Amino acid sequence: MKIAILGTRGVPNFYGGFEQFAEFFSVYLVEKGHEVYVYNSHNHPYQEKTFKGVNIIHKYDPECKVGTAGQFIYDLNCILDIRKRNFDIVLQLGYTSSSIWCKLLPKKALLFTNMDGLEWKRTKYSKVVQKMLLFAEKLAVHSSDYLISDSIGIQNYIKNKYSKDSTYIAYGANQFLNPNEELIKEYHVQKYNFNMIIARLEPENNIETILDGVALSNDETPILVIGNHNTKFGNYLKDKFKSIENIKFLGAIYNLEHLDNLRYFSNLYFHGHSVGGTNPSLLEAMASNALIIAHKNEFNNAILNENAYYFSSAQEVKILIEKIKKSDNLRLIQNNFNAIANDYNWNKINGKYLQIFENGFNKKN
Repeated sequence: MKIAILGTRGVPNFYGGFEQFAEFFSVYLVEKGHEVYVYNSHNHPYQEKTFKGVNIIHKYDPECKVGTAGQFIYDLNCILDIRKRNFDIVLQLGYTSSSIWCKLLPKKALLFTNMDGLEWKRTKYSKVVQKMLLFAEKLAVHSSDYLISDSIGIQNYIKNKYSKDSTYIAYGANQFLNPNEELIKEYHVQKYNFNMIIARLEPENNIETILDGVALSNDETPILVIGNHNTKFGNYLKDKFKSIENIKFLGAIYNLEHLDNLRYFSNLYFHGHSVGGTNPSLLEAMASNALIIAHKNEFNNAILNENAYYFSSAQEVKILIEKIKKSDNLRLIQNNFNAIANDYNWNKINGKYLQIFENGFNKKN
């Protein structure tokens, strides 16, 4: 099959979850004998025309000049190029800035869309933008040939709201098997004597609630906040908690080996995401033997079940910080580690995507 992957900043991954998936999945497809193209932003750090057998198509992306609105132009440029290439399948990762152009997609190609999370619920957006995102979601649901949900919660939402079926395929992760204590020294922490958060610094990720709990606590264990903090909300958080010496804002870290070791050697790992989907950083924490303290919601609970502690308030965070130790919870950690091997390994996830591609392609032909 001739396959296009649309909706990311490009591969190899220098940004986030969809980019990581696009990198792993595109290479997997090539290894299975398919002709694969991934669309990259023109200013992506990787400027070669191929990556491990994957064809890379760079298209103009003005996001760096005009902000979020530039994503719509970038997706339009990608879709206009798709029209020229006679693809069998187009995989659309997310829909926020691409589904508005759905009528321009070629009719011959089958369109598979990963519906991501409930983007219109994100509090960083104004009411007007939230309405636009809800409209984009509707367009994506009705214009796609096949829908993919990466959590049971999203699958149920699509069924209840749109009476549409979607295929549940979670995100993936690789078990972390080679810890190296030396790598955490540059972060000035000692093994099992620090807590951490990895997230985009946005309100719906409950970072403020977690840090409020840290501030309330009598525990002085350092907590590392990993994520780009040079944003409006990031600056607000840094200012609010500037007097709390054990809160350390490290900025974004993309070195997976370093992140895996930090997770592995942490005491408590806080996961505050609340707006849907199987979050990549949650699976990576499970794969890195982290003891997870998660925001209490259906999305996190569907993945972690009884193998985590949950919080809904700063007071609950305070109590957990003061009472919970990693060394007392090895069974929970092992259960999550096993779940990566059994349910969320990349080969299994990639195979499920390929299977629905093949089923759709064979049905059409």
